[in-house]
Amino acid sequence: MRIVHVANFYSPRSGGIRTAMHAMAGQYLSRGHEPVLVVPDKRDGVTTVDGVKVVSLAAPRVPFSGGYRAVVRPGKMRGLLETLAPDRLEVSDRTTLAGLGDWAREAGVPSLMMLHERVDGVLRSWIPGGAEGGHAASFGATATPALADRYNLATLTRFDRLVATTHFAGAEVERLAERVRSAELPPLYRVPLGVDLERFRPDRYSAAARAEYAPPGTALIVLASRQSTEKRPDLAIDAAAQLMRDGRPVRLVVAGAGPLLPKMRKRAEAAGLPHRFLSFIPDRDRLATLLTCADVVIAPGPIETFGLAALEALASGTPVVCSSSSALPEVVGTAGAAAPPEASALALALHEVLDRDVDRRRKEARARAELFPWSATGDAMMDLHSRRAFDLADAGTAGRR
Repeated sequence: MRIVHVANFYSPRSGGIRTAMHAMAGQYLSRGHEPVLVVPDKRDGVTTVDGVKVVSLAAPRVPFSGGYRAVVRPGKMRGLLETLAPDRLEVSDRTTLAGLGDWAREAGVPSLMMLHERVDGVLRSWIPGGAEGGHAASFGATATPALADRYNLATLTRFDRLVATTHFAGAEVERLAERVRSAELPPLYRVPLGVDLERFRPDRYSAAARAEYAPPGTALIVLASRQSTEKRPDLAIDAAAQLMRDGRPVRLVVAGAGPLLPKMRKRAEAAGLPHRFLSFIPDRDRLATLLTCADVVIAPGPIETFGLAALEALASGTPVVCSSSSALPEVVGTAGAAAPPEASALALALHEVLDRDVDRRRKEARARAELFPWSATGDAMMDLHSRRAFDLADAGTAGRR
């Protein structure tokens, strides 16, 4: 079976979506199927990565995105799909590629949309000041659900199946199903993503490796995140600075690039916070070592729909402090702590986690991650792609599967 997965906002420096696409493709390949990834790039081309064909389509940069690209010629994408002749189509994009469900339906190809983000959350983050709270956030909280519902009704109904990685990710679809009972929404399934348990593991830790990032007796806090507005890296800086003011020796290490990187570096300097900004780390083994050496990883993004970096931290034996308004509490469980997306609340959560017994918190983190192997994701997706699953799923209702 040829399974074609298309996406925007994929680049050599992209994080979660790139990792998820290649991991899922690897699962399909190991089961004897033919995965093909179609992504935007500077120019058209075809490469092979770990046995998986990656087809690139020339696409322009998205303004203010930090280098991401998006396909703006859907006709060209449709022509490519005609050539590829997929048996199944997966789409990881809620923007310019949302119309591909129509192509799949016309071509008789079963399709599904991966819900890697929530439209209402993205809209709220675009409202000036909405991500920081206050009047704009209040306006966003009331206006964006209605706008998201209208957009989702116009786009999601084009696909045969919807896949959410967490309950949080699928919540806006369930909300729409309740508000618009006559809408023929596709069935909604929950399929958690996974983690590479071989690459991200606690035994990468060494005193020498840790000393590269922080001196002994200093709490090493790591933020592994894209430096962009919706991720709220400012909260990580402010929370770590609060720990410093509380008298706890800390150092914040930031792994990730993005449009806010210069601004966040200045913010840390202004706070007098011991810090190190590494930008994007292309070497996955180096990233794994950093996560293992951390005492805690902070994931403050208030609208995260899964959080692969957080799961990689857990697999590395490192607890995670996350925003309680996101999907991350579903992933982290008790192997860390959740707090409202406010610097003071996150600082208290960091204190609480750092005060836990080191051996216990590391074992709990690893045990939690072991519940999310990529093989489980592959099993669930292949079950969805089986003809029986497509034939028997109830059409016209959105519900948890």
